[in-house]
Amino acid sequence: MSNAAKIVIAAIDARVRPVQLRLPFRFGAITLTACPQLFVRVALASGAEGFAAEMMVPKWFDKRPTLTPSDNIAHLALAIEMTTAAYVDDAPATTFGLYRRHRLALASAAEGAGLTGLSASFGQAVIDRAVIDAMCRERGASFFDAARGNLFGIEQVDGLAGWDWSGWLAALVPLQRIEARHTVGMLDELDTIRDGEDGLPISLRAVIRRYGHRSFKVKLGGNPATDLARLRAVLAVLDSEVGSFRYTLDGNEQYADTNALEELLDGLNPLQRPLYIEQPVPRELSFSTALPADRIAPFLMDEADGSLDAFALGREVGWRGISSKACKGVYKSLINRARCDHWNAPSGQPRFFMSAEDLTCQAGLSVQQDLALVSLLGIAHCERNGHHYGAGFGIAPPAERDAFRSAHGDLYDGDARLRIAGGVIHIDSLFAPGYARLVAPDWQATLPLRTAADLL
Repeated sequence: MSNAAKIVIAAIDARVRPVQLRLPFRFGAITLTACPQLFVRVALASGAEGFAAEMMVPKWFDKRPTLTPSDNIAHLALAIEMTTAAYVDDAPATTFGLYRRHRLALASAAEGAGLTGLSASFGQAVIDRAVIDAMCRERGASFFDAARGNLFGIEQVDGLAGWDWSGWLAALVPLQRIEARHTVGMLDELDTIRDGEDGLPISLRAVIRRYGHRSFKVKLGGNPATDLARLRAVLAVLDSEVGSFRYTLDGNEQYADTNALEELLDGLNPLQRPLYIEQPVPRELSFSTALPADRIAPFLMDEADGSLDAFALGREVGWRGISSKACKGVYKSLINRARCDHWNAPSGQPRFFMSAEDLTCQAGLSVQQDLALVSLLGIAHCERNGHHYGAGFGIAPPAERDAFRSAHGDLYDGDARLRIAGGVIHIDSLFAPGYARLVAPDWQATLPLRTAADLL
């Protein structure tokens, strides 16, 4: 049985900080150079505090051409404000009970305000992490302890009737080492060996020599001929520099034309096969378009995962995988992982699966909480790109940077940048009480949420 206790939220504060990328990051039709990072602080009625952070990336949560990046940021801020209004001073509930109580009403209200499903869920996804952190600190439990004892109070999920949540959570075995899967962006240099003025690698070959990656993710642009030529160039570098490697492909919704997708699949046939192909078709077509048979690799849903039942609906048209991203919600990831186990049980084969993907998670709370979630889910390799395109702790005060580096020395090197050695990230320090953090950000070194759109 669950040992979850009910909590009451006394206050929620949300603020932002600008992030300037060290390299332009091209995904789909968008090039990202700057972005606000959201910081959330939750205070429980008991006095316990919790924190979370996440990038507010424009043109990922919502790619409608009629909206500007500033519109996207405003929608994400609205989702935070709506969740705050719902959660503060609400009746006592478990952390999951609070999420479940408000999920449908918040989604409906956000839809009425013109938000996409992903934008709408952003508010709960980030605030729930801070709530979990506060609950864990109140109970003196780590995130992994909380899962083992089902301190979240997870129960009664549609499509999983009778699922033994407490027993299932207790049986999860968190990983203490996670392999970093390096993202090859569409603008990235490949074959040259070049570092930037900051001493960090720029080209793919230089990245491999510094970090020792053996797993990779290659971005696609939607033109089969161009994408295949780019992929061959990437694979040539990997063949010469790594030898034995694995990779995934990310379409970022760029293959609306199924004939073009078939052409891509035909062109992949003579190449080393990817582990999976992530979200090639647009989200609005993801539940009405039958995917081509996965003769090359299975298809994995990402941007179409805008509702709690998206994976269940998607498997009916051929989606076999689903991504975990902390920006989409801890509970969604756990529920989708349980679905995989439930659906795979009759055959005993891992037909349905989860991956771990990045939303340019930056050093500090964001990357730590995402890594802890990946660890709990037991996903052996995780896309990590925030350390490559971002600049460590950026403009955070030196005292904040040094505190994180000191407390989490396994995660950060002497320059307070993510430590990756032999392609692997060590996360032992994330097993302490709280949700994957031993220190908190400097709250005075942040800006009001209303300024978020100005930070692009």
